[in-house]
Formats: sequence, structure tokens, C-alpha cells
Amino acid sequence: MTGRLVRLIPDSPPNSERAAIKALFNHRLHPSDAAAAHAEWQSIVDGTSVLWKSISPAKKELIRSFFNLLNLEILKRARPPRSTFDFTSASVGNLFLTGARLFSGSFESAIYLLGSICGVPSDVVRVIPAINSNFSHHISATLADGTVIVGQNSISHPSEATALQSKPGGRRPSLLLADGDDEDSSSASDVPYEDDHLPGSLPTLRNKNITFSKTGNEELPSRISRIWYINPYGQEIRPPANPRVLEALRDAQAIIYSIGSLYTSIIPSLILRGVGEAIVSGPARHKILILNGSLDRETGPSSEPFTAVDFVEAIVRAGEESRGRGRHRRTDVTDAASTSPISPSTTPAPPPAPEVPLPYSSYVTHILHLEGPGTPKVDRERLAEMGIETLRLYGRKVTSGEGEGETVLGMRYDPTALVQALEVVLGKKGDAMVRDGFGGGLSRRNTLENPGWREAR
Repeated sequence: MTGRLVRLIPDSPPNSERAAIKALFNHRLHPSDAAAAHAEWQSIVDGTSVLWKSISPAKKELIRSFFNLLNLEILKRARPPRSTFDFTSASVGNLFLTGARLFSGSFESAIYLLGSICGVPSDVVRVIPAINSNFSHHISATLADGTVIVGQNSISHPSEATALQSKPGGRRPSLLLADGDDEDSSSASDVPYEDDHLPGSLPTLRNKNITFSKTGNEELPSRISRIWYINPYGQEIRPPANPRVLEALRDAQAIIYSIGSLYTSIIPSLILRGVGEAIVSGPARHKILILNGSLDRETGPSSEPFTAVDFVEAIVRAGEESRGRGRHRRTDVTDAASTSPISPSTTPAPPPAPEVPLPYSSYVTHILHLEGPGTPKVDRERLAEMGIETLRLYGRKVTSGEGEGETVLGMRYDPTALVQALEVVLGKKGDAMVRDGFGGGLSRRNTLENPGWREAR
């Protein structure tokens, strides 16, 4: 969460106060040494850390007050030696948001406060949490083979030790905003049951999986077929969306599904009650999907990688489920089936139902995509049949290793080109878009006429 907020901070000179605050909130504590991470946190709370340099006393003391509030809460909840807070790899920005939420009682207010301190222009940008609640909301995934995975990190980027088993580790109580709330979230914890959870809560959710690796993860045994919310006891719930989110969707002239993890970043927001209806019935004429430049664990396995059509299918089915039009039965994760993040499903498969055409263009009207190694395949003809236009951009290869050992991981968008493509779709560039093939895709001629569209080499 904080990473996304910090990216909204306007660019500033390196030694300015705003740059220093950005560095503070972007900072992560020591990644492996618990004692070093705790000492680092203490220096931030005490106000002696070098991170406070260039931050004025007024803002320093304001920010410190929330760190001190959080620190007091951590001390109150500690039960040494069995249950103590593990600060390794913790995001300082997330710790600030947690302290601000504890003070105000509102996650939305905490976001507003961070934006105000950082100088994010609130008249231009609004950051609205999809769910406005002080309670943690957990997600589960059902795979095509019936397997159930519990928890965001277990779905997206589980512990490096094993992607398919729970990993006990540090001792971080569930004091943070939610498990894996940030795309770069951090710890694993094995907190005593009675210290950190309600009686009867799902054992799997006690493992915070903060230590993880986004690369080299074990592939899922089959595709993800559905994402759904559960309460602490493993029972499926259908939480409503934040009313302010629905209000924004009903006023929006355009909706953009941004780059991100399909099933742990985008879909959880779409399945909330009210979101699908707001998207379908709202005034937005343009609903633009910016397709990821590479595939990940969530959009595999490699034997059956997701295509652009699959991305659209997932978004549309999520929106329709939000409207109560999904054909999925209510699912519960029983204790017997959830002693590890991935367990065989005990829920019988729903009876087959006649297929009803999905309203694809009600959710997605345009796709912006890259073409190159590692990118999702784009079937322009099929997408055109679905009522969706495609625009191809030229990006930069993302690689790892050097020389003969170099591996292409995917492609990366050029920011200027991406902005220009959005302007084309939204009509701010007149008829600059040149369609080719089946009514989708930017021609190379048009691409090379504007330096912003050129392939970065």
C-alpha cells in the first residue's frame, strides 16, 4: 500500500524535505537480522535515525507521534518470550499507516494523513481503499483442479523455502493492516493462538508469510479459477465495497485496470459487492486494461499461460460475481482442509450450468499491451469479436543475468509512451490512433512517427 502512495509524491530535489520524507516512508528495516531491525526501528522512534535528516522539526515530531503510538501498542501486545513483534523487513511507511489508523480509527483517514504530509495533491489524486474497515480481510483462491489456497501471500509470492507449505518463522502479531497488504510486504509469524486470534479462527491465517521471494516461486499445479473472501474462521463472506469507491466509479468518465497482480491486486477489488454494477451502469465510456508485461505465478502455470483473453475473462467474471451473477457455490475452508496454505478442496464441484454470454465490453473496451518475450499472447481477432480494441506499444526488455546466462523475464512499458497511448484512447490526441489487423493494435508506422512510442533498446 505505502509503495503506491509514495509513488504519488511529486518529484523533489534530492536534499529537500519532501525527498527525505519519501525516503523515510520507502525505507525497510533490516531484512534478516531481528536485533538489527529492532534497533533501527528504535532509532526511528527515538528520533536519532539518519533518516530524519532534512525533515523539519514540525513534521518530524508529527510523524514520530504516530510511530510512538504504534510502538506503545506493540509493547502492550507483546508476550515475551513466545510472542514478540518481529521488525525484520518491515516497511516504515506501513508502520506509519498502522499508527495513524490506530489513532484515527479509520484506514481512509490514515491514507489522507500520509498524503497530506507528503504533499500529494488531493485535488488531483484521490486514493480510496476498496474496503473501509479496521478489520483484516483475507482472500482465498480456488484452482481449476479443486485445490484451495488460503491467504494473499500464499497465492502470489509464498515463502522462498516452499511455495506450497506453511512456513513458521518470526513472531509478528497481526497488528499490521492486513496480511500482505502491500505488494512488497514483509514477515512470517508463528504467534500463539490465544495471543493473536479469536477462538476457532483458521490456523492457516496465523502465518503472516512476510518473508517471501517474488522470483523463482514454485508454479501452481493448475490455473486459478476463482478468488473469494473469508472470515477468520474460513467461511466465505461477500463484503461490500467502500461507498466512496462506488461513488467514484459512478462519476468516472474512464476506468483503467492498471498493471499489477491479476488475482491478488485487481480481482479482490472487483468482487466486492456493488463494484460490478457500478462499472457496468456507470458513465465511463472507456474501460482500459493495461496488460502486464510479463506473466507470474498467478497467471500460470507455464504449461497453460494466461493470454489477454484470459485476463479479460477473469475481470468480467469477477465483476459479474460482484453483481450476484456468478455460478459459484458458497465455499468454506474447514480446519481439516487448511492446515497448510494449499489444501485439497472439500467443497463438491457445482453442478454444470448453461453458459450465458459474458458482457465483455461492459467491463473492458480497450487493451494496451506490449509485444515481446514473456508477454501474454494477444489474440486481436478474438478480442475484436468480444468488442475490445487493442493498442500495441513498444517497450524495453526486462532481463536477469549477463552474457550467455541472460534471461528475458518480460517487457517494461515506457512511461511517456503509456501516457500517450492513454491520451489516444481517451480522445485527447484526435485521430492519432492507426488501427491495423482486426481493428486493434497500433501500426509500427504510427509508432515510429512519435519518439515517445519508439522501442527502447
